[in-house]
Amino acid sequence: MFFKQRPAENATLSYFFGCAGLAKAVAVDVVAGDEDWFLAEAEKAGVRIAHVIDTHVHADHYSGGPALAGLAGAPYYLHESNKERVSFGFAPLTDGQRLEAGNVVIDVLHTPGHTPDSICLLVRDLRRSNEPWFVISGDTLFVGAVGRPDLAGRAREMAGQLHDSLHAKLLTLPADLEIYPGHQAGSACGAGLSGKPASTIGFEKRFNPVLSMSREAFVNAVTADIPQPPQDMARIMDANLHGTAPEPALA
Repeated sequence: MFFKQRPAENATLSYFFGCAGLAKAVAVDVVAGDEDWFLAEAEKAGVRIAHVIDTHVHADHYSGGPALAGLAGAPYYLHESNKERVSFGFAPLTDGQRLEAGNVVIDVLHTPGHTPDSICLLVRDLRRSNEPWFVISGDTLFVGAVGRPDLAGRAREMAGQLHDSLHAKLLTLPADLEIYPGHQAGSACGAGLSGKPASTIGFEKRFNPVLSMSREAFVNAVTADIPQPPQDMARIMDANLHGTAPEPALA
């Protein structure tokens, strides 16, 4: 397996990984303007971009996912709950669905809370083991923090869903499983994020302050000090819902 984490604007972390042997790759949470980077990395690795995935409809940055999918001739994926929200075509993902990229397989975990459509991606490299190697946790679980629950306008309800998603879907995973989040320190998508761009399930269970709280205490904590909304949130979300994010610059 090859694996690259790309820091982008607004403290966003994007991902490019896949199977070099069978020449298939996956791009996750691409930021508009970074499409050429992903295409160049695919060319350098001698792989085809087989899947382009957004872990949710983003509110803090324009998505480059649809544009990259078009350029690469790959499907663009969102969770199926977006069928009535998004005004352009996409490939719907369901909880438990598996995507394959050669010897790399990705299991979809629906983890509502930050947004109703949030997903995490549990990744295996079958050449090494059938055990999961890492999880791309989107805006559900950060290093040292969790996603903000207010973007859907129902902060306490969504905070409860976030608690349930964390405890049912992520914190039951092996302690040594690596976590690669959707943001690091500087993002408006959560409070108290670490500048370290990776962690493990076990370390977060021990030291992430909200993960050991009861459901009620968790809801109170994550709704108490919500940061200011992302700048231009309404405009960005509208563009991402309608596929009108800035077009990639021509080389």
